[in-house]
Amino acid sequence: MSSKTVGESITRVDARAKVTGEAKYPADLAMPEALHAKILFAGRPHARVLQIDITKAETAPGVVAIFTAPDVPVNEYGLQTPDQPVLCGPGSSKPGSDVVRFIGDQVALVVAENERAADQARRLIHVEYEELPALFDPFEALKPDAPQLHPHRAPSEFHPELNDMAGNRICHHQIRKGDMAAGWAAADVIVEGEYHTPAQEHAYLQPEAGLAYVDEEGRVTVVTAGQWTWEDQQEIAHALGLQPEQVRVIYPAIGGAFGGREDMSVQIVLALAAWKLQRPVKIAWSRQESILGHCKRHPMWLHCKLGATHEGKLVAAEARIVADGGAYCYTTNKVLGNATVTCTGPYEIPNVKVDADGVYTNNPPSGAFRGFGAPQAIFAAEMQMNKLAEALAMDPVELRVKNLLRETSLTAMGTPLPGGMSLVKVTEKCARAAGWQPQGTSGFRKPERPPGRGIGIAVALKNIGFSFSYQENCWAKIELRGQTEIERAIVYIGSAEVGQGAHTAINQMAAQALNLPPERVKLVASDTATSPGSSGSVSASRMTFMAGNAIEGAAAAALERWENKERPAVAEHTYLAPPTTPLDPETGYGVPNFAYGYVAQAVEAEVDPETGELNIVRVVCADDVGQAINPQNVVGQIEGAIVQAVGWATCENFIVEQGRVMTPNLSTYLIPTIADTPKQVESVIVEQPDPRGPWGARGMAEMPFVPLAPALVAAIHDATGIWFDELPLTPERVLKGLGNPATR
Repeated sequence: MSSKTVGESITRVDARAKVTGEAKYPADLAMPEALHAKILFAGRPHARVLQIDITKAETAPGVVAIFTAPDVPVNEYGLQTPDQPVLCGPGSSKPGSDVVRFIGDQVALVVAENERAADQARRLIHVEYEELPALFDPFEALKPDAPQLHPHRAPSEFHPELNDMAGNRICHHQIRKGDMAAGWAAADVIVEGEYHTPAQEHAYLQPEAGLAYVDEEGRVTVVTAGQWTWEDQQEIAHALGLQPEQVRVIYPAIGGAFGGREDMSVQIVLALAAWKLQRPVKIAWSRQESILGHCKRHPMWLHCKLGATHEGKLVAAEARIVADGGAYCYTTNKVLGNATVTCTGPYEIPNVKVDADGVYTNNPPSGAFRGFGAPQAIFAAEMQMNKLAEALAMDPVELRVKNLLRETSLTAMGTPLPGGMSLVKVTEKCARAAGWQPQGTSGFRKPERPPGRGIGIAVALKNIGFSFSYQENCWAKIELRGQTEIERAIVYIGSAEVGQGAHTAINQMAAQALNLPPERVKLVASDTATSPGSSGSVSASRMTFMAGNAIEGAAAAALERWENKERPAVAEHTYLAPPTTPLDPETGYGVPNFAYGYVAQAVEAEVDPETGELNIVRVVCADDVGQAINPQNVVGQIEGAIVQAVGWATCENFIVEQGRVMTPNLSTYLIPTIADTPKQVESVIVEQPDPRGPWGARGMAEMPFVPLAPALVAAIHDATGIWFDELPLTPERVLKGLGNPATR
């Protein structure tokens, strides 16, 4: 019997439960005698908490307990460095935990018999604050005399690169490749630009929620939405002063993540209340609480300079990047590392200078979001390439093909990319699908468009998997049951399913590896009790790549035991990805990633000169996925990423003034509706196998997001002759750029 499932568009394993309403999301969960919790947020950007008076609140009807900073055994947490208090206030053993640093800092947790009682009691808490000088501009925060937002930061045992940062600088990355003076001397044409990209709200369908209780084995158990059960378990255990095995984390159905659930929200306070009270406790944030309480995409400012010969050969590039990291580190050091790697684009350039800083401010924290620093960096890089093509009077596709990285090319880090790269292939496939015509040996001719309509193109690469010397790994276990033949295979893995189809891909890969039909494979996932090994986060476009390799190893070992007559046959395997290195602190030299994804995108758009409104007529996306495990899922990821990128590029205007969010709900922060989506999206699936990927597959979920914005701006320029260097492209901004008198 042969069972081929990899490459087939099978029905998603969670489809029926989600369509029928059987699937339970965190806010749907309930237990007998469960209490309800509400969080008191700081509501101010920077202040010292002098006193918290809970006298009236704790005697209010229905109130069971109120927790403040002294109740947290180890009052700190953080994905990269523990710089954030669980609850802010006096009486904690951790220095600096009496200070709130953004409006969404948590000050107190009210637990009551019902949600209304908890909410009313929260209003009765009186907090006395001492206002502190606040910083809202990262450039001001970098000045030597700026107030220090984290004066008590302790050295990080796990992330020494964070130890030597002066002042409010979270991190610094730099590249020094070649000879810049010689590079600029060799340049016949130089383009220079200043770019600004905004924050972005994740706006996942399901706001933060969860249920915590003590299970039958005495473990404090948190059922919530996240992206990495193992990491959540570690952070909860640390803050509660428990051993990790005393904490259990379970993920039910999850309504989206996009990076926004990598960092803690309700997990620790839920665990704290359930552990202290020995009763179930649940919480559900409102949309406004969600927008105020979790991180956003990093706003970035990029100053770029690019030089080339008359023939279009790139000779030098410079970039200065400053990112607003907000009140806490979150993943700023890694996001800026990724921006450093991608800010000169997917091109071979002999002379490169880059300086990138992530900076503390009193704005909401910035964290992981689909693309993880690459959308901001690639926006600047591809804007520069399109402007350079105009300055050279050269077709933008031709200019790119002349300079794209090949197998033996050296990146800005001085090392080649891994094998199996396809930048030229995806660029040419995208261009041809969008209407570019080959001309001569290496030339291209842009398609003609009617007046008022333009076309633009952009190319990008992005890492797959964790970077900068982290030893990437993924654990899986497979159990084969039956007598004479395998009747059932059970796959244990920690992988979350946040809506992207990971569990379906895992099911297909396991079925393929075991030569079984998918219906005979059962997946047990997202529970630290059943998957004690780490499978890593569903982020960095890594889960298909990493889980597939882990499953291949576990399947091979389990089948060998089955052949040796073990019944049931059980085997586990931890896949270790090829090693990576940190960037050299002086030169930026290194091998930061073991795999990449490659994508090219063309956009056709129209501009209404009277209203400034954009009409995105068509998007062509050529995405190298190595091997499409489930082609329909791939198309879904491409279309979803494009719509999300359209929102970031055009209408999602996240406004923060003096640290306060002015767009705290979905009536003021506008995400795309069906009327705002492109009229046509053409997904071109490219399958250049990754030599290290399972069945050749490479990650792809983030890639289609990355090049949309610069391709759109290039299309607008093609239609109007105007460049737009700042996002989002709201009608007001477009009208102003077009010189409409009504906006002056």
